[in-house]
Amino acid sequence: MSTYSQIYIQIVFAVKNRQAQIAFSWEEELYKYVTGIVQNKGQKMLAINGMPDHIHILIGMKPSCCLSDLVREIKKSSNSFINEKGFSKYKFEWQEGFGAFSYSHSSLENVIGYINNQKGHHAKRSFKEEYVEFLEKFNIEFKKEYLFEWIEQ
Repeated sequence: MSTYSQIYIQIVFAVKNRQAQIAFSWEEELYKYVTGIVQNKGQKMLAINGMPDHIHILIGMKPSCCLSDLVREIKKSSNSFINEKGFSKYKFEWQEGFGAFSYSHSSLENVIGYINNQKGHHAKRSFKEEYVEFLEKFNIEFKKEYLFEWIEQ
């Protein structure tokens, strides 16, 4: 018997200390690079976008994929890519950890629209507010001290 699945995951992770290091001038190149990693790992990229301090990725995931391994590879490889290209004047690092949120097929259009509209969305809400809202919406228990390292402004 063949394996059939429908698994959609939104992955969210931040730049270390939430520093605004992802510049508009090279973010598209970063997104293409990350898309290549996802596709080379046999997964389907559905949407990718972000802000200077974080990134959202929506993938169609095969059941054989280990999500933690995929995210580790995305972060490790893109980290090296950014530093080797000299995109940031400071050493670039992703923060430890990530958020992963699952969706039904019927939600994809809304989630893709949400990811594609990150710039407009964050004109009204901070990443911290957005991330905590995701955790609460998905009923994920969390302790504030274990969330991303936030630089309060």
